[in-house]
Amino acid sequence: MIELTEKIDEVPTVLTTVTLTYDQRQKSRLRVTLDDDREAGIMLERGTVMRGGDFLRGTNGIVVQIHAAKEEVAIAYTLDLYLLARVCYHLGNRHVPLQIEENWLSFQRDHVLEEMVLNLGLGVKHDTAPFEPEGGAYKEKHLAHRHHSE
Repeated sequence: MIELTEKIDEVPTVLTTVTLTYDQRQKSRLRVTLDDDREAGIMLERGTVMRGGDFLRGTNGIVVQIHAAKEEVAIAYTLDLYLLARVCYHLGNRHVPLQIEENWLSFQRDHVLEEMVLNLGLGVKHDTAPFEPEGGAYKEKHLAHRHHSE
């Protein structure tokens, strides 16, 4: 089994990829199947968070790029930035991981949270898309601006 033990910053020659959900990318110890069907074990320093686009290096020198898996998300759009900020506040107050963009936000599907967002005045639609929530002001560098494809 391939052991992936190091998260690296340089952009190397990628030998393969692994597609992981948001929840999987939060774990520093995880057994995975690479996209080329080889087995691997992720054994990173505790607390390491993986993002789509990150690179891992194995003990044998292999480099694997992380892809964010498409998953079920709830998406709320609005041009009213006050309303968007208000909804982000209430979801954040519940410690809900949020992907926040210019005129929309997304979160993992949850009927109770979706009802709250609807009651606050935003419409909610469902989609299957990569989920890359904010990482936290004290944990990681700010991500480059992303665009959601509809």
